[in-house]
Amino acid sequence: MFLNVKTARMNYLVISALGQDRAGLVNELSSVILDAGCNVADSRMTVLGSEFSLLMLVSGPWNAVAKLENQISALQSRLGLTIIFRRTEPRQIAGDMLPYQVEVIALDHPGIVCRLTNFFSSRAINIEEMVTNTYAAAHTGTAMFGVNMTLAVPAGTHIARLREEFLDFCDEMNLDAVIEPVRN
Repeated sequence: MFLNVKTARMNYLVISALGQDRAGLVNELSSVILDAGCNVADSRMTVLGSEFSLLMLVSGPWNAVAKLENQISALQSRLGLTIIFRRTEPRQIAGDMLPYQVEVIALDHPGIVCRLTNFFSSRAINIEEMVTNTYAAAHTGTAMFGVNMTLAVPAGTHIARLREEFLDFCDEMNLDAVIEPVRN
């Protein structure tokens, strides 16, 4: 008898993994998840330095998620990864939030992330996703820093004032920045 996963109550597991990068890690991880009867619902994977890094949301019926949890210790040893996992609930999307995108480019210097995150947290704006990177500028090789954020801005926020305050803040820090609504 087949279980209809659409009608079964789904369970969710957040998995974080870190270890020496090598070809095939994502395939091995996703194969174990599939074999347990689970599905990768959302994931972020990257190589930082020489380390493979993963953050993943896995979904499945309770018994499939439990089966996967029981396999993680052996999987950790077999793949040479440090794996941390935790049960979670489906994300509740607040209807009173507006999605905004922020892009920042600047000469690389310490404190950019800290000051940016403080700017938004002090205004009760949640950072839902953030990606940063450093790179060498074309032609000059100057160390540059880029930030891309997705924000959840409370609907009652005066957007023109927020934009003005943010751009003034960026001018003070010598950051080139854009803040705009997320377009679907």
